[in-house]
Amino acid sequence: MKVRYLGTGAAEGIPALFCNCPFCTGARERGEIRSRAQIVLDGELSIDFPPDAFYHAARFGTDFSALKYLLITHSHMDHFYAHDFPLRGYKYAYDLTSPVLHIYGNAEVLEVFQECTAREMKAEVAPAIALHKIAPFETHRFGGYTVHTLAAQHSSREPLLFLIEKGNKRVLHLADTGAIPEESERFLASLGAAACDLVTLDCTLLFNKTEKASRHMGLDENMRTLEKLARIGLINGSTKKVITHFSHNSAPCEELLAKAEDEFGVIAAYDGMTIEI
Repeated sequence: MKVRYLGTGAAEGIPALFCNCPFCTGARERGEIRSRAQIVLDGELSIDFPPDAFYHAARFGTDFSALKYLLITHSHMDHFYAHDFPLRGYKYAYDLTSPVLHIYGNAEVLEVFQECTAREMKAEVAPAIALHKIAPFETHRFGGYTVHTLAAQHSSREPLLFLIEKGNKRVLHLADTGAIPEESERFLASLGAAACDLVTLDCTLLFNKTEKASRHMGLDENMRTLEKLARIGLINGSTKKVITHFSHNSAPCEELLAKAEDEFGVIAAYDGMTIEI
């Protein structure tokens, strides 16, 4: 399985859109860019679809017409920019690689899709997009994938987390979220103890302290989460552990990210990074 991190920034991006703090000013001068979060598996399944998807396609040569499946964590704009979907056909797009895009999201995601596309969706485009309502603690199978959905700790606990299986490979996606809710830990434990090949961790806060009720994680909570996953057999010494979704507030410069990798045994994602498992 090929996993590509197209975007690794939090909602505001890096440098943050309207910010002139010292870190963002320096990042802007150095050309250090982290676009909004998006991960693509094997060129056909995307986790989230941010407003930077156009930029991802242009910068990395990604064929988004080849996407067959789209898993949406939640309805926040930086993870689900539904305004782009009326462009998937009609006079805007020809020779699509995949004729139909299946979008899987919770009730809020489907509502946002309808709101954002109501004015511009063409009758010629609508049939090529299929919507599927999902909720926490479900299992869905499609196209060789098995996807288990988990609850997150975020705003109104809307976001979904995903354990994705394909063949003998397992990928666990834990972002956007703070500390993993206990019911999600129990659900993961019930799925069997086969270790994941890759775990993606929300690391918005980086070296900053993660408060108990935080909507995001830092390295301290990342380590607590990994300890819990190890106890239930979902990670082992071969599991690749990737941190991503960095905020400008945590000043994720190369020096700090290298320190995180060295001290915590993780891989700090960057825009365009590819991992094969």
